[in-house]
Amino acid sequence: MTAILARPPRGAATAGRPPRRGEGLPWGSPLVYFIALVVVALMLAPIAYIILGGFRTNAQITTEPAGLPDPWVFTNYLEVLGGSTFWGEVLNSTVAAVVTTIGVVALGLMASYVLARYRFRARGLLYAVFAAGLMFPMTVAITPLYLVVRNLGLMNSLVGVILPQIAFALPTTIIILVPFLRAIPDELEEAASIDGASRLGFFWRMVLPLSLPGVITTGILAFIASWNSYILPLFILNDEAAFTLPLGVQAFASQYSVDTAKVLAFTSLSMIPALVFFSIFERRIVGGLTGAVKG
Repeated sequence: MTAILARPPRGAATAGRPPRRGEGLPWGSPLVYFIALVVVALMLAPIAYIILGGFRTNAQITTEPAGLPDPWVFTNYLEVLGGSTFWGEVLNSTVAAVVTTIGVVALGLMASYVLARYRFRARGLLYAVFAAGLMFPMTVAITPLYLVVRNLGLMNSLVGVILPQIAFALPTTIIILVPFLRAIPDELEEAASIDGASRLGFFWRMVLPLSLPGVITTGILAFIASWNSYILPLFILNDEAAFTLPLGVQAFASQYSVDTAKVLAFTSLSMIPALVFFSIFERRIVGGLTGAVKG
């Protein structure tokens, strides 16, 4: 007796399993790719316009605003790079971003370690207080911050910008780091204590290496947020010698409002460091946030 076997439809055998090595992922709908390309183009078009606009003259921008440089003019970028204003603001932004990152990572790691590894009565309440800080952006508290910084005598100084930036970056840092530290097994800490390691030694030798993805993620987020900060320096810094790049772009645009091409060149040069920095560490950010969600 011959058995009649029904041949399964194509794709049914592989519907429930991931593709094997060598097999490509199935293509999606062309409409999805088209929408994705449109969204990417809408995001990149302003950046491309600013960068290309710096290679044009004011006459070219006035005659044909959406055209390409013809001929290419490098004078605008050379004048910006040759001046001391741009490099002074780069130095101020770098100092503020680096110090803010160090402060956020150090304080956030210590606070997260206590909340994740120690058990005390108000631990949940304290964690909720830090989480509530995510609901209060800096723009809401800018007036009280201005009064506090002024009373402390920190006006027109980078310290008056760095301290509030550290405070407002701590909630995000703690929310990300606490799951990393909670995922460390208690047996590992017990084994370290048996071997003679103190709590501080366990923190330096075990906690830091195991939570390094989260530490890197929070550091990158703090650095980028400080580099792009505008509202706080606008209220705190009144001396042009202490301006950071975002504030310097606004001041440069006001000073050279007639020279549109030079303003575009200054703007493109000011945003390139943040774009490069974010592009290099993009995978670190995604990996750190994924680990925080899993923890």
